Amino acid sequence: MKPKKIIGVDLGEKNVGVAVSDDLRLTAQGLTCLRRTDDARLLADLCQLIREHKVDLVVVGFPRNMSGDIGPKAREAMEFANRLRQASGGDVSLWDERLTTRLAERSMLEGNLSREKRKKRRDIIAAQLILQSFLDSLPRPTDTALS
Repeated sequence: MKPKKIIGVDLGEKNVGVAVSDDLRLTAQGLTCLRRTDDARLLADLCQLIREHKVDLVVVGFPRNMSGDIGPKAREAMEFANRLRQASGGDVSLWDERLTTRLAERSMLEGNLSREKRKKRRDIIAAQLILQSFLDSLPRPTDTALS
């Protein structure tokens, strides 16, 4: 049976970045940026992506304060994750996203992307960073043949 994919979500006030894992759950690729006009539409769009990509886990960025405390944005992410869990009927986890937007911006500046291109890609890259961090934390089977 083919393993299912994982989607990473960077929940913003206006835009929501989405990334998806490869089939082996090793790498994250940017997928899309959804406009956040209302949460009902956003939930429907995310559920559609979950079905299309045969996803069995969604990882939502969890914006803790730098101190580790849970502030208003983190509580909003928790509430949204619960609503997505109910709407999709699937597994939804929260993953620490501290500094991912800043890292996304820095990487695009280093790549000499124009301000307009950075604006369009920032949320997708943040979702990709959230998902890649999660994927890197997963246990990997050891290959005893190489030992």
